[in-house]
Amino acid sequence: MQCRILIDLSEPIVIYAPTATGKSEFSVCLALKLGGEIVSADSMSVYRCMNIGTAKPLDYLNIVRHHLIDIVEPGDYYDAKRFEEDALRSVELIKSGGKLPLVVGGSYLYLQSLLYGLAQTPEPNWTLRERLYGIGKLKGSGYLYRKLACIDRNYARKIHENDLRRIVRALEVFIESGRPFSSFHRWGEPKLRCRGFYLYRSWESLSERIERRVEDMFKKGLVEEVEGLLLMGFKSFLTSSQAIGYKEVIPYLEGKISLEEAKARVVRNTKKLAKRQIRWAKGEDFEIIDLDAMGVRGGVQAVIGRLGGL
Repeated sequence: MQCRILIDLSEPIVIYAPTATGKSEFSVCLALKLGGEIVSADSMSVYRCMNIGTAKPLDYLNIVRHHLIDIVEPGDYYDAKRFEEDALRSVELIKSGGKLPLVVGGSYLYLQSLLYGLAQTPEPNWTLRERLYGIGKLKGSGYLYRKLACIDRNYARKIHENDLRRIVRALEVFIESGRPFSSFHRWGEPKLRCRGFYLYRSWESLSERIERRVEDMFKKGLVEEVEGLLLMGFKSFLTSSQAIGYKEVIPYLEGKISLEEAKARVVRNTKKLAKRQIRWAKGEDFEIIDLDAMGVRGGVQAVIGRLGGL
């Protein structure tokens, strides 16, 4: 049953949270209450055949319509600019159908692009990109990160020194255009009018949830999913193989590390990602929903109450 809303809900609602917070369940419950559809803001859920490692909300896809999930093959190029364009089209499509758009995810650079806009960047130079990846593999991502920090300190501050994919893209854009990658971003007032909510959990609670999720992913067949992707020829697909949960399993399949070490690496890297996601949220004017205190049902009711629902 949908609730009655006393305000104009033509503006999208943004639900942002770190990985493993429970935003998929939360957003589906909220969408059912408000008569909405979900636009996924997850940089890895766009890829087909990558379900377990991305924690794709498969159980919810038949309950509430989701946009921007399973839209490209693992070998296809997809970036924040393309997401911005696709997400804006999805928002308008949902609104034209009389539904409420809910933009849901934890990929902060994708949300940054959607909320503030991203100017058109140079087309990918695959030869240059492969050369940069080769340097990163030989000398480490930290080497390239230091190079990036010298030419684009603003962008370097927003990404992790081990985020080789984004480091390489930023260097590629600088070499191709002569402009820092951050100069293509617009960091002022949001261009998309929306109402944003941040789903909060304490670090202790979130850490436990991450550990449980990783264990569950392996039980569901993460190793077999990675094996399948390798058989399909996607080992060299640098965008998706850098996804947490995939790159850590490959050394196990190659006999270089134990299964327990692979699990430990996934947990460790997922927690590092969560910390970056939390850090980004501190710079946004999102309303906080404490899921530890309220639970999913209470949090949904809190959002509806703040929107003016009865």
